[in-house]
Amino acid sequence: MINLKNKTALITGGSRGIGKACVRYLSRAGADVAFTYNTNKNIAENLCKELIDGSIVRAFKVNALSEDEIKTAIDSIKKEFGKIDILVNNAGIWEEGKIDDLTLADWEKTLNINLTGMFLFTKYTVPIMKKHNFGRIINISSTAGQRGEADHSHYAASKGGMIAFTKSLAGELGKYNITINSVAPGWVRTDMTKNFLEDKFREEKIIKEIPLKKIAVPDDIAGSVLFLASDLASHITGSVINVNGGSVL
Repeated sequence: MINLKNKTALITGGSRGIGKACVRYLSRAGADVAFTYNTNKNIAENLCKELIDGSIVRAFKVNALSEDEIKTAIDSIKKEFGKIDILVNNAGIWEEGKIDDLTLADWEKTLNINLTGMFLFTKYTVPIMKKHNFGRIINISSTAGQRGEADHSHYAASKGGMIAFTKSLAGELGKYNITINSVAPGWVRTDMTKNFLEDKFREEKIIKEIPLKKIAVPDDIAGSVLFLASDLASHITGSVINVNGGSVL
């Protein structure tokens, strides 16, 4: 029922975790997919070889802290694919930082990658979408952006900003047939959380607090992204889709 043939998607941070699952889901639905990576070159190259039902998958090395690299990548994608119909802003980091130990450099690093990077990818993609009078933007935020997260205030601030950004652009871009929504995961088993969840006591405590009694896997998040990218979600914009097993109600 979901068919993304003749659509082109750009997924940031697509070489691992949630981003990698999104690359697979959208390409399996028929979209041609461009994705960015920073350090995982071998993984990115292997993912590009997974051509599914004729979809084209291309990887672009981009430092999310560099406006020039982001703009250059988007120009290259536009040149190769002709358009960008779907943007998934997924690239981000999650690092611990108690407020009295958190340095300005730590704060700026997280906000620059998670929030400013998202802004720049969106800024340079929107004109392409406006030209074609069509767009689907999906921002991967977090439950932390809704309820905060102790010892990770810089991360929570970046994700809260992402949610506010999403709602703001929904009103701004609707007249161009561009929808923008956010998917807010709770705990997800990825490379980013692997070390944290290796503590079995901590893992059990987290699971007890989730009504569905399990921690999500990347595919759980990618399914919601696929839905929002499809025509099934054509009348949804400015929304936050919680994919957290009920941990935020």
